[in-house]
Amino acid sequence: MTHAQTALSGIPVFTEAAPTGNVSPLLHEIGHALTRLAATGEPTVIDLRGIPMAPGEEDRIVGFLGRGEIEARLDALGPSEIVETAYPGVWLVTHFNEADEVMAKFVEVATVPTLLATPEDDLHDSALRLSEALDRALSNEQGN
Repeated sequence: MTHAQTALSGIPVFTEAAPTGNVSPLLHEIGHALTRLAATGEPTVIDLRGIPMAPGEEDRIVGFLGRGEIEARLDALGPSEIVETAYPGVWLVTHFNEADEVMAKFVEVATVPTLLATPEDDLHDSALRLSEALDRALSNEQGN
């Protein structure tokens, strides 16, 4: 390596990715999905990690959507965070790995995010367990 190459190798070089132009269309898609949800009840899920974005573009989308009043953090097959945006019915759903790194991020346009909705099979099991628990409690009360 020459003296010039050695000197140049010490200079940090930064590159900036060109914007993809996906921020505005994605925000419009979210708006159309919210209108559709209000009119028909049809939910929409948008995979933010599945859309090409330059550094900072996802932050622009999240910043534009803002924060609402509801936030939930749960641990179902790994930690997840669900945040209502400033627009009720528009949710940011983020899944993390055990090192708290983002593994997936979605915009979910729905009255209730899928992750928070009780699966139908769980409802049936829950009703049965509650009924059995009530039967046991009543039996115990009558036995005392």
